[in-house]
Amino acid sequence: MKPLRYERPTDLARSDLMRRVRHQGTKAEENVAAVLRKLGIHFRRNVKTLPGSPDFANQYRRWVIFVHGCFWHRHENCVRTTTPTRNRQFWLDKFDANKKRDRRKARLLRAMKFRVLTVWECQTSDQLRLQRRLAKLVEPG
Repeated sequence: MKPLRYERPTDLARSDLMRRVRHQGTKAEENVAAVLRKLGIHFRRNVKTLPGSPDFANQYRRWVIFVHGCFWHRHENCVRTTTPTRNRQFWLDKFDANKKRDRRKARLLRAMKFRVLTVWECQTSDQLRLQRRLAKLVEPG
C-alpha cells in the first residue's frame, strides 16, 4: 500500500483557503486588546475613518496601533515571513504592494499628528514585553 501524499491545493482550493484567512479578530489582535485593557487604556478597534483603518486607535490621545501578520506584511528576519513557491512573482508583487501601502498609511497618520506603532504577530506572545511597549506608546507625549 502506497503512503498517502500531500496534494497541493488547486487554484480554487487555494483561493478558498486564502479567503478564510481572518482580517480582524486575530489572536494577535486579541492579545494586544487584552494588554491595552489591562493597562486601562481606552481605544477603538478598526477605525475606518482613519487612513489604513488602524486595528486600535485613540483619536483624542492621537495614537494608532497596527497589528501586522508577519507573513502578509513581511516582518524582516522572522521565520513566519515565507514566500510561496507557486506563482512566486505574484506573491512578491503582492507583498511589495502591501509594504508600500503600509508605509503610505503610516505617513498619512503621522502627517495628521498621530503616533503610529506597528506590532508584529510574533511579538504578541510575550505579554510582559508587549505591555512595556504599549505603555510607552500611550504615555502623554
